[in-house]
Amino acid sequence: MVKVRFAPSPTGCLHLGSARTALFNFLFARSRGGKFVLRIEDSDRRRSHQRLVEEILEDLRWLGLFWDEGPYFQSERIEIYKRYAKRLLEEGKAYKQQEAIIFKVNPTRIRVKDLIHKEIEFDSSMLKDQVLIKSDGFPTYNFACVVDDYEMGITTVIRGDDHISNTPKQIMLYQAFGWQIPEFAHIPLIMEPEGGRLSKRYGATAVKEYRDKGYLPEALLNYLVLLGWGKGEKEILSLEEMIRRFSLYDINRTQAVFNIDKLTWINAQHIKQLEDERLARLCLPFLQRENLASEEDFDYLKKVVALLKGRIKYLSQITELSAYFFLPAHIEYTEESRARINKIGKDLWRELIEKLEEIDNFSPDEIERVCRQIIASRGLKGADLIHPLRSALTNMSVGPGLFELMSVLGKKKTIDRLKCIIA
Repeated sequence: MVKVRFAPSPTGCLHLGSARTALFNFLFARSRGGKFVLRIEDSDRRRSHQRLVEEILEDLRWLGLFWDEGPYFQSERIEIYKRYAKRLLEEGKAYKQQEAIIFKVNPTRIRVKDLIHKEIEFDSSMLKDQVLIKSDGFPTYNFACVVDDYEMGITTVIRGDDHISNTPKQIMLYQAFGWQIPEFAHIPLIMEPEGGRLSKRYGATAVKEYRDKGYLPEALLNYLVLLGWGKGEKEILSLEEMIRRFSLYDINRTQAVFNIDKLTWINAQHIKQLEDERLARLCLPFLQRENLASEEDFDYLKKVVALLKGRIKYLSQITELSAYFFLPAHIEYTEESRARINKIGKDLWRELIEKLEEIDNFSPDEIERVCRQIIASRGLKGADLIHPLRSALTNMSVGPGLFELMSVLGKKKTIDRLKCIIA
């Protein structure tokens, strides 16, 4: 049975590169009917933090990458590592130096059949003897990694290609113990458009930052899977589709380039696919933080998001795009909005208010009928009324269809807001 693992270190937040590694491991396990193991590599006591462990677990759950085993903690397995190091000492394959235990490197050529990079060859004579157990009694990364992968029955190691240099060191340990060597698949790193590894200099790199901004987990997974994988025939994928289609052999050997605009576009496509109720539920916390809406406004919010769905790129935009639906009748206009509003005389505004008050069914069709009548009777162009009217109601120059917007805004709030501009 296929068994893979994701093994983050709690020395920082879960970043996009690690999230993609977790995703590829998850997809490989699910597509093969295997198991996905979570291991927390917290043996670096000085740099590891429990708070970061909780954040990593929370991010993985939010993404929907649920593990089958674990989480295992290396800090709870120290005696296991010491036992295996002692075995190498007894077999003459390691030696002590003060309190540290060090592995003897025998010069040889090591060949690895990597599932992505094909065959990679190493000359171990270029490597120094490697520390297994440090003088403080804690294991080094490579030693703990090999022992854990063996004990946990890991069959395939899928990780970033920045770990290629660790591979010969780990293979020598497998050989020293006489253990079966797992398959290796090293994923090319995610790069910035200008070159170099993805960093905060280019923008947000932590999963939490995208979650807080209102990117959907399904959209983030969708984008990450396309960074180095995919056959190109379809870009918008659900997690179930990814599982059905995924193959390690389709991962590119070239480095993937991060593009925030593409991620945002994919997020917008996933938002469009949401049911209005779910979208409203996801948007509500952002509005609550700005004191614009509460749970009591939920039914109204469903109508608002249904109207704005095609314009929302990420959920936090809802506060900017929809504020005018929730503000009181009087709003503070920008100079540009005030200039557009003042292009219409107060007599026209009064006529519009009177006609709107006569409407019983405040539907988009009825609202448009009234507006078109006024435009025709006064010999105006449509834009002469529609543009100032949009600014009067929204303090914006663009937005969803005006008549649909007015219907959702409601008769009372529409008329009250128009009355404010002639008061």
